[in-house]
Amino acid sequence: MAARGHVQDPNDRRLRPIYDYLDNGNNKMAIQQADKLLKKHKDLHCAKVLKAIGLQRMGKQDEAFSLAQEVTALEPTDDNSLQALTILYREMHRPELVTKLYEAAVKKVPLSEEYHSHLFMAYARVGEYKKMQQAISAKDEKLAQTMFLPLAERMVEKMVKEEKIEAEAEVQLYFMILERLGKCEEALDVIRGPLGEKLTSELQSRERKCMMLYTRLERWPECNALAQKLLLKNPDDWQFYPSYFDSLFHLMDQSWSPPEDGEHCSEGSVHHTVAEVVRFVEERIKVEDEKDSRSLRGPYLARLELMHRLRERGYPEENLPGEPLDLMVQFFRKFGDKPCCITDLKIYLHLLSPDQHVQFINRLSEVVPLGEQGEDGFAFPEDTKALQRHLCVCQLSRALGLHHSLDVSGKLHLIAELKAHYHHGLKFGSSALKTELQFSDMYCLMAAHVYIDLWTETGDEDMVWQCLGLLEEGLSHSSSNAQFKLLLLLLYCRLGSFEPVVDLYSSLDAKHIQHDTIGFLLTRYAESLGQFSAASQSCNFSLRFFHSNQKDTSEYIIQAYKYGAFEKIPEFIALRNRLNQSLHFAQVRTERMLLDLYLEGDIVLSLEESVKAMSLSSEEDDVPWDTLRDNRDLTVFTNWDPKQRQLTDEHRTRSLEEETAWLRIRSLTLRLLASLTPSGHAASQQNSEMSNENGVGDRSSLHRSLLSQFNQTLHAAAQIAEKRTQYPLLGPPSTRMASALSVGSCHCQAAALQLSVHLQELESAGLDESSELQIQICNVFKSLVVQLQEILNKSKGDLLEMKGSKLKTQPSLLENLVFFLETVSIVLWSASYCAKILRPLKTSLQKKKKKKKDANTAMVHTPTHSSYLTGNLQDLLTQAVEHIRGQESGITALKLASLTLEGCSREEASFTKAAMDKVQSSYLRSLQEVGDLLKKRAETIKNLKI
Repeated sequence: MAARGHVQDPNDRRLRPIYDYLDNGNNKMAIQQADKLLKKHKDLHCAKVLKAIGLQRMGKQDEAFSLAQEVTALEPTDDNSLQALTILYREMHRPELVTKLYEAAVKKVPLSEEYHSHLFMAYARVGEYKKMQQAISAKDEKLAQTMFLPLAERMVEKMVKEEKIEAEAEVQLYFMILERLGKCEEALDVIRGPLGEKLTSELQSRERKCMMLYTRLERWPECNALAQKLLLKNPDDWQFYPSYFDSLFHLMDQSWSPPEDGEHCSEGSVHHTVAEVVRFVEERIKVEDEKDSRSLRGPYLARLELMHRLRERGYPEENLPGEPLDLMVQFFRKFGDKPCCITDLKIYLHLLSPDQHVQFINRLSEVVPLGEQGEDGFAFPEDTKALQRHLCVCQLSRALGLHHSLDVSGKLHLIAELKAHYHHGLKFGSSALKTELQFSDMYCLMAAHVYIDLWTETGDEDMVWQCLGLLEEGLSHSSSNAQFKLLLLLLYCRLGSFEPVVDLYSSLDAKHIQHDTIGFLLTRYAESLGQFSAASQSCNFSLRFFHSNQKDTSEYIIQAYKYGAFEKIPEFIALRNRLNQSLHFAQVRTERMLLDLYLEGDIVLSLEESVKAMSLSSEEDDVPWDTLRDNRDLTVFTNWDPKQRQLTDEHRTRSLEEETAWLRIRSLTLRLLASLTPSGHAASQQNSEMSNENGVGDRSSLHRSLLSQFNQTLHAAAQIAEKRTQYPLLGPPSTRMASALSVGSCHCQAAALQLSVHLQELESAGLDESSELQIQICNVFKSLVVQLQEILNKSKGDLLEMKGSKLKTQPSLLENLVFFLETVSIVLWSASYCAKILRPLKTSLQKKKKKKKDANTAMVHTPTHSSYLTGNLQDLLTQAVEHIRGQESGITALKLASLTLEGCSREEASFTKAAMDKVQSSYLRSLQEVGDLLKKRAETIKNLKI
């Protein structure tokens, strides 16, 4: 801010001290200096804005906004005031106000290029694309051509004719315009002409654009010939092989044949038969075989890809370019010592018939150089290349399902072998840096996967404990291994232990968009396992990213306009839309607000104050339901399972359906809670005639509408839950929805929220004229107590217990306890709402009685039964707190050190017991947090007088 121009201007000289104070963070002195200046120069608007900036930075947002609005209303046109207001509105996260500022300035000074430029950028910042065009057309012709490149084809063509296009960015812009207009022929002429020669910043930019246009135009001969030329230059450039094969099959389908005379097409000769393409690929392989240097993988993979495509088209087996098994063994011989070999071959394993699987693995094993067998019967590789070959064979065995077909003893023997190879391989990385992975890490990970197979198939919890111990050991040797951390994170969450997960996720050091793609692994379990402070922290991880993205992407777009990187602008806009429409963003936003209500509502602040602090409105649904995007990375875990055990498209569809239904339930719960408070209702002018003086009629109709939606959503959710979709363990986690429905939490919450409708009816009718309605309300009170008792009963049991030498967990009990806490909080808020309505009604009735002295006044049920509700709630909370206390004592008393772990070495046992200690500690932390919150709720009930 200190770098200001025009120092000869007397106002600049007067403002200089205020800028300096603000730059140095001395906001108090900046405000005092501004006040002094304003006493002498009342019309110095910039001083007033700089004072507002000081107030904003001292946390006095309302005062700052009021001052800013005063200046904005005067529609200033001096550069100092405009820039200062722009800075202030950015700090307030109100970029839309900057547009209004410059709209007014442009109207007053229509010939100012600078103000037009600022207005254009302000529109870009808030995504007002139509107004950006209007801002451009409002400027004179000279400005339109100097400030930014024209967005109309006619204007660019004029520039081409006048030979004014010189920069690569201008050619990119021309190409984008033609492409979006669907003028592919014209775009192709531009790329292949002299202008295309300017596209030099990206490797093969011209060729890729030509290939894309040929494909769109379905000019398959040119597509084929161009791909062929490019593959001759670089046979390892995979992006052109698919185009080469696709064009072949399109030409075959069209029965295309080359012309008798001249070139096949403008790009050269065309391969239009399978024989020609096979010959071309074989020639590339022959060249690689004859090389002294390391062979390139592209041609060998191209042969497998061609075979896969020919098989799909039903091409005769005898005419295929070889036997898949032999070709894959050949590929393994050449590239088996590369880590990418498994990912290369895995996608072509379907070319093998089931009876070839064992033969294939045996053939590969023959190529792996291993040393002599030791006492334990295992032979180990002598170097890292041999280790990589052996590891690849193990990975391919798992991908073919050979691990899964073993019985329990076979799997235990396999685990022993994998662990032996893992421990042997550690010697190769003994001098590695801490940040480097061990060569044998994948053996450890695969052994963990086999443990998980045994756990899911047999239900033996010993397997998951040993798996945790093995992964903890792996992490001690390879502290940067993300796969170890992710799998530990998943298993701890599945066991209901959230405490170790926070550090694991933090150590992953998730960057930027990863908070959207893998953040669900953390936020799914945070609140449901009772770790509320950690839940707030994990929600903040994600929300911080989403909020900063909204600001950052606007800046990226503006920079792209400034520097002519027009091709990037649609990408930045797409990124912003992708993140604003993110399912995870909507979930985290909703869960964070609910969490704040459960932690603070009627404890730190009243429910009404909490709703007001969040600016929460029951009338506004801020979730973009129609455009929600599932950005989760559901393949983040390394997985070698065979295809039939992997995540399917149906799994993805059902998971998204389930996530969306649960989000609807949570969003409606939040809006219904907001509707219990006056501040949760935005002032509605349109419906004011329908409402009575207090707006109760309007509130009542909104609350009824939300309740109707809530009940419909619960019905739809029950139908989804009935499908009982089982996802692979390494796939998406199930939501809390099925548990919430089975434990009765959702329906109990719905019944509690329905109370407000009955109370509004009672308020309209009065206590003395509504005995039937009162009986109905009393029945709801009784029903709520019964339902809450059932939820609490389903939460009782031993969370962690020792049976003989085995440690057993029941994490679902912890989740049910959290459901009880959430539900009892909602019942309490409904009871508090009842109190607000019943107190004045009872007082009014007592006054009437005194006046009438009528002994036959209708019997009043509701106030008496509301006391019954509060009394029983107090008892339920006492029960819950006692149960938690008992669990804490039981878990603390467990002597895990005395457990004997079979089949484990002393070192392995120490890691396993460390994992058990973490789970034990996490359970105690969860119970303590839930217990503390229940005690606070019990205090709230004592103060609740109906």
